[in-house]
Amino acid sequence: MTLPASGSNGTEGPSIRPAERADLLAVVRIENASFSQPWPYDAFERFLGEPGFLVAIRDGRVAGYVVADVTENFGRDLGHVKDIAVHPAHRGSGIGSALLSRSIGVLAAQGADTVKLEVRESNEGAKRLYREFGFEPLRRVPGYYDNEEDAIVMLRKLD
Repeated sequence: MTLPASGSNGTEGPSIRPAERADLLAVVRIENASFSQPWPYDAFERFLGEPGFLVAIRDGRVAGYVVADVTENFGRDLGHVKDIAVHPAHRGSGIGSALLSRSIGVLAAQGADTVKLEVRESNEGAKRLYREFGFEPLRRVPGYYDNEEDAIVMLRKLD
């Protein structure tokens, strides 16, 4: 899947593919640049080979990633977008949208009828993106991030 990148200098949008071992250092670097409580290397390593661990490639380099999976929840398959980030130099270029779109498709193909994610209450850009994809706020989780900031759990029903 290749989507055009808005605001780019005419270059083609990112390509999205399953993450490979060779991508892990770049993924961890993006994670560290994006979050105050970053996942460690081995957390990503555990998801290698999973259909929901995808990377976006722009100009031959990892520009973003998503980690998502499906778990059974009260007899139903629930998709969970666990982690998504875009390299700071590539934010606002459509990579986050491309990753989220592809991950939702992967989760649906794995049988999920609903997808959930958590987002920092203060992360207005991410909440706006998630709302554009049909996610709606479900509940607040106090102190989810650093025991200081609340998370908003958002859900999207799949067709």
